[in-house]
Amino acid sequence: MKPNLDLWPIGNCAISALIDRQGRFVWACAPRVDGDPVFSALMNGDTPDHGFWAVELEDQVSVDQAYVRNTPVLRTVLTARDGAAVEIIDFAPRHAKHARTYRPLAFGRIVRPLNGTPRVRMRLRPSTDWGARAAPHTSGSNHIRFICPDIVFRLTTDCPVSHILNERTIRLERPYYFFLGPDEGYDQDISTGVQAALDRTVDYWQSWVQTLYLPLDWQDAVIRAAITLKLCAYEETGAIVAAMTTSVPEFPESGRNWDYRYCWIRDAYYTVRALNRLGAVDILENYLGYLRNLVDDAAGGHVQPVYGVGLEPGIGESIIESVEGYRGMKPVRIGNQAHEHLQHDVYGQIVLPLVQAFYDQRLLRPGTVEDFHALEKVGERAFAMHDQTDAGLWEFRTIARVHTYSSVMCWAACDRLAKAADHLGLQPRGEIWRERAAIIRQRIEAEAFLPDEGRFAASFGNRELDASLLQMTDLGFLEAHDPRQVATFDAIERDLKKGAFLFRYVEPDDFGEPETAFNFCTFWFIEALLQNGRAAEARTIFEEMLSRRTAAGLLSEDISIEDGELWGNYPQTYSLVGIINCAVLLSRSWTDVR
Repeated sequence: MKPNLDLWPIGNCAISALIDRQGRFVWACAPRVDGDPVFSALMNGDTPDHGFWAVELEDQVSVDQAYVRNTPVLRTVLTARDGAAVEIIDFAPRHAKHARTYRPLAFGRIVRPLNGTPRVRMRLRPSTDWGARAAPHTSGSNHIRFICPDIVFRLTTDCPVSHILNERTIRLERPYYFFLGPDEGYDQDISTGVQAALDRTVDYWQSWVQTLYLPLDWQDAVIRAAITLKLCAYEETGAIVAAMTTSVPEFPESGRNWDYRYCWIRDAYYTVRALNRLGAVDILENYLGYLRNLVDDAAGGHVQPVYGVGLEPGIGESIIESVEGYRGMKPVRIGNQAHEHLQHDVYGQIVLPLVQAFYDQRLLRPGTVEDFHALEKVGERAFAMHDQTDAGLWEFRTIARVHTYSSVMCWAACDRLAKAADHLGLQPRGEIWRERAAIIRQRIEAEAFLPDEGRFAASFGNRELDASLLQMTDLGFLEAHDPRQVATFDAIERDLKKGAFLFRYVEPDDFGEPETAFNFCTFWFIEALLQNGRAAEARTIFEEMLSRRTAAGLLSEDISIEDGELWGNYPQTYSLVGIINCAVLLSRSWTDVR
């Protein structure tokens, strides 16, 4: 079976998994999202013999899958040729327990007969050593222990253990309950406990969705994107990962196989902005704590573009040779070299969300004057770096330029600090930051503007385009109808748009010419269309993007313009942010239904 990205995430903000269209666990890492994959079939080629958890129905002819409404709880129904059917419920427990949120490193699974006399085979084969081999195991009367590198998992079940160990095909005559979690005793009846955890988990997620402020239109798409973005949050520290996977190539045999299971300051900035539009203040507040820790650790010096979910600065990149990779396409990378990069836009992406804390009265921990002075150190760095070369937001590995987007983000850092100082009554500081923002603006307008074309370039002293120039309006640097921004938009539409989709850039980079469009950039283009008064076109392309989602309602990083196939890591937070932002901007008003 050839792997694809038509996958369904489940999770609880401590652990997550991806389940394929046959109801198999094919990807899950532990004890953290950046850990060794306990389920690795996604990276083990076309016919993996371990790294999955499957329920196989004899003589199966069809499968139906859907989430329980407004939750990440997945229901899979397998049907056989004679009409016999089996239901599989998969979830990661999350609910209140002992006055705190219970979110164990665990998965619950319920397998029950729906119709006829289904015959099934249970196959549970966790992996170890990055999917190189099956995890060794021991067993007892009602459990199986799997010894993985950084964690020992215990499966507790009321299904006869020998059926699982021997992968025996059996008649399914009653429900079976499974709890795959830490290596400790399960202190209650398994069927009662798992069912109660399921019910409470459903209640938790449906209650959380109730707190969201939704647009009138495309609510199902927005809810699914919001839930999945929350699953990409590592709640213990507040980190938000860019995606759940590593090494899904940006296009076939491209070598652009990256590990996205870390917290990029840029990606997290866009994520909290989108969720803030929906009122998801819990994720925002937790992430602000993560940022404040980074600011303290940096002490006003260099800030990396990416960190580990536990605030680790060192996430060295290496290649795993022992696994085949997604569809056999190597390399499989762990870690990411980007932690070594200079990417000066990061200073703006720290300042902008933290500034909100000075205004937002919903927060349990509002920003203080002391926070402002600590944040000024980041602003000092932004001002110092605004005209220095860096790798840019696209993380070029061998190209260093003064990227316009990075410089605009540095301007935004100074501009927002000026406004925050005024709000806090620190007027002398406000004037200083306004002067610095003006200096950066003047430099950008002198070095990145092309008078002969009336547009901006992607870097100082050059003429190339990239889609990030569309963000100059969103960041407040230019008005949407400023002739310079209109000319920049026109050039981007002419040179970077292919069909309905937008490329980041088209010039060759470290790995040659890009061959797939970048989904987040297409959403940026949709927003720009709306700003330019072309709302009908914006809606048409937005609907096209929605039609390209997986059955789970999600997107990866990239899309093929040839056949619409999704590529790149999944689910991609950038892309889900685009769904939310465009739905909010394009939706009819709630007053339209009065």
